[in-house]
Amino acid sequence: MLTHEENQLLTETNRGTAAGEYFRRYWLPALFSSEVAEPDSPPVRIKLLGEDLLAFRDTEGRVGIVDEFCPHRLASLFWGRNEECGIRCVYHGWKFDVTGVCTDIPSEPPEYRFQNKVRITAYPAQEYGGLVWIYMGSPESVPELPKLEFARVPESHRYISKRHQETNYLQAVEGGIDSSHSNALHSSVDAFRMTNAYVESVRNSASLREKYHVLDKSPRFTVQKTDYGLIIAARRNAEEDTYYWRLTQFLLPSYTMIPHQKGHTINGHCWVPRDDESCWVWTFSWNPDGPLPEKDLEAIRKETFVHANVESVSFRPLRNKSNNYLIDRNLQKTSSMTGIHGFAAQDMAVQESMGPVCDRTKERLGTSDTAIIAARRLLLQEIRALAQGEEPTAPKHGDVYWVRSASMVIKRDVDFAEGAGELMKATV
Repeated sequence: MLTHEENQLLTETNRGTAAGEYFRRYWLPALFSSEVAEPDSPPVRIKLLGEDLLAFRDTEGRVGIVDEFCPHRLASLFWGRNEECGIRCVYHGWKFDVTGVCTDIPSEPPEYRFQNKVRITAYPAQEYGGLVWIYMGSPESVPELPKLEFARVPESHRYISKRHQETNYLQAVEGGIDSSHSNALHSSVDAFRMTNAYVESVRNSASLREKYHVLDKSPRFTVQKTDYGLIIAARRNAEEDTYYWRLTQFLLPSYTMIPHQKGHTINGHCWVPRDDESCWVWTFSWNPDGPLPEKDLEAIRKETFVHANVESVSFRPLRNKSNNYLIDRNLQKTSSMTGIHGFAAQDMAVQESMGPVCDRTKERLGTSDTAIIAARRLLLQEIRALAQGEEPTAPKHGDVYWVRSASMVIKRDVDFAEGAGELMKATV
């Protein structure tokens, strides 16, 4: 349980807030490169950390991310003409380049050189791994891009999706590091009840998750601090003298990696605050050894795992709060714990049901919430330290993000970190 003041400190991310300044110390995914695919293509609105911004690709192929509103009379530059290395406001013709410099003011006499006195907010942008990344912090301390494996594999080896979620970022992050909820939320009725037929069906499964994950619903947690954030180890009983371990990373400021089994596709998330009451959910699937297998692409198309189908411009999920996530109550009675299709929609349903910003002063936490408590403490420490003038170290060292999640069965007398060994090292 948090105090009201701690909850505010963690969840308020607009400009001038302590958490907002903390997020602005990192490179953050802002949009797909394909959203501004061609030089002089139409601009794109985006909202990040409470700021209304505009992204565009100029004539020379450079991507700019600037304040959406022209400083003259505050008309939206979304209606502007993207031409000749700048975005031109159609109201009076004022024009700005990707660095925010005003290059032309046709409505003012040229001898006044008024454009030399005008500029708009512009943030550094870099393209990396099929995405446009933004840095919204101090220009004196631009950090390194995080060395994330999904961004370095060939395009055919990865799939990335984005969706708009109607909650504060922290609710989504906490769902991502909660390794016990999937025993209920993402389970079938038979799996939750551990019927004889279900237990027999998974006894010889090649999937460790199917074989062991649901057979022990009360994992024991160990959390260790790392250079990038936390490693969260959930231990379940396996066979005889072994444990089944699921190792999840929480990477600052708001990434998680879902435990993966060697040889399988790896999945992860990044939650970026849109404003205090909504966030962008980036979901990454990648295979370091080759193109994504057809079975994984099929799961993506059918929304059976972590990706959600979305509307093309708004990126709002097709299964959303306004249509009750297309819940099927008959399916809920007979086979699915939720009656909601797909992990992504299931997560959204419970997280959005908490309200835009969860009141954590009313919670009753247990031992299964060990990771959530640790992540809150870490974020509070980081945010408070920055407020006292101590810069975070993780964004300065992109190499610390060169990791993978893991799941494996090992002997009970072997430490999980030793047992994971090379499994947790990225290679691409």
